[in-house]
Order: sequence, then structure tokens, then C-alpha cells
Amino acid sequence: MNTESLDLMIILPALLAGLLVLLTHVPLGAQVLKRGIVFIDLAIAQIAALGVIIAGAAELDPQSWAVQAAAAAAAVLGALLLTWTEKRWPEVQEAQIGVMFILAATAGLLLVAHNPHGGEHLQDLLAGQILWVRYEQLLLPAVGTALICGLLYFLRDRLSRLGFYLIFALAVTASVQLVGVYLVFTSLIVPGLAVRHYVGKKRLVLAYLIGAAGYASGLVLSTLYDLPSGALIVWCLTVLAMGVYALGPKPDGAQRVANH
Repeated sequence: MNTESLDLMIILPALLAGLLVLLTHVPLGAQVLKRGIVFIDLAIAQIAALGVIIAGAAELDPQSWAVQAAAAAAAVLGALLLTWTEKRWPEVQEAQIGVMFILAATAGLLLVAHNPHGGEHLQDLLAGQILWVRYEQLLLPAVGTALICGLLYFLRDRLSRLGFYLIFALAVTASVQLVGVYLVFTSLIVPGLAVRHYVGKKRLVLAYLIGAAGYASGLVLSTLYDLPSGALIVWCLTVLAMGVYALGPKPDGAQRVANH
């Protein structure tokens, strides 16, 4: 362990990026679990990443608005397609989401096959480079986060299927480029799984606390031990979630079994 390598000024922008992601992904993740379409986040995130890869193949500046637009366009098209498939074949929607994920993932592999830096680019999109996020990269995601949080607050249960998919696509677009596909999935699903038996406002508060503590501890440990930040955050967040779930209320069936 190298305590001299712990620089809070390096960690701070990365932590802010994680908190921005959590602001939208925790409530969206609750909706994903409620709707029973758990792998939609992986599919949309992978489609957004495919948009970034396509923009890269066109030799666009990675930090330009054009790349953001390409990722958003790809994610929105994926959301529209998923809306249509859910109307047409609702009984196999989860399977269709899985097919879309694998098609987007393999399309990305094909597009970077002849790029000498293609493997590194794919790794960055999957695992993310959260530790190297800069403050200036947070401006656009912060504006998008504020808009999405506003929509989620005012629409609440009145959100249509199409509206949900579109909002989800836009939220994931920004977060994939900040933290990577793995952390997008973890931020959406793991806190919601941990607090699913809690009730009232405590559920949302605990989900946010799990996410924030997972990002903070993962960033600190990755800096101290020189380990990949994204992967370590996934593990820290998951271990914390398991602890919160274990200490929390039991489902009705489990409670009855415990009483006997």
C-alpha cells in the first residue's frame, strides 16, 4: 500500500462524476427492476458505446460534441427499437434486449478490428477511466443530469414506455463515457437490489448512500493499491450492498420461515 499516492484532489472529480451518475441511475434502476427489464441498461450502454466507436472510426475528436451526438443518437435509436419490440413481442422482451446487447458488442469488435488501438479503446468504454475524469468533462453531464432528474421528479408514475426508454437512453449516453459500461450497470442495478425490501423514503436514501460509499471507497482503495478504479468500485459497491441487504428487513416469505 502506498499512502503517498493518495491525492484527494485527483479523486474529487472522479467522485463527482460517480455522484452525477448515481443521481439519475438510482431512480432509473428502481424502474428497471420494477419493469423486469434488468439488462436494458447493458444493451443501451453498449449501443451508446457503439455510437462512440462509430464516431471514432470517422476520426472525430473524442472530446467534441459530435461524439456526444453520435452516442446519444445511437442510444435513442436503440430505445426506439426496444419500444417497438416491447409492443410487438412483449413476452420475449428480455431476450430481445439480450440480442441487442450482443449485436452492439460484436459490432464494436468488428469496427475496431483493424485499429491498432482498438482493444484499448474498447477496454476504456467497458471499464471506464473514471480516475482521470477532469472537471471540464462534468459540465455537460451535470446539465443533462439536472434535466433528467427534473423530468423524473415531475413525471414520476406518469412516465410512458417510450418516455422511459428515451430518458434512460440519454442518461446512459453521458454516463458510459464518464464511468464505462460496467459501472453503468452496477450503479443502476446493485443499489436497487440491496434496498428492495426497505419501504418509504429510506429506500432511496440508502440506495444513494450505498452508491456514494461504493464510489468513494473504490476510488480511495484503487489509488492506494494501484488497481483499476472501475473494477474496484464495482466490487466495493457490491460488497456494501450485500451488507445493507443482509442487515435489512426480510421479505415476507423469508420472515415466516425464520419465525418457524
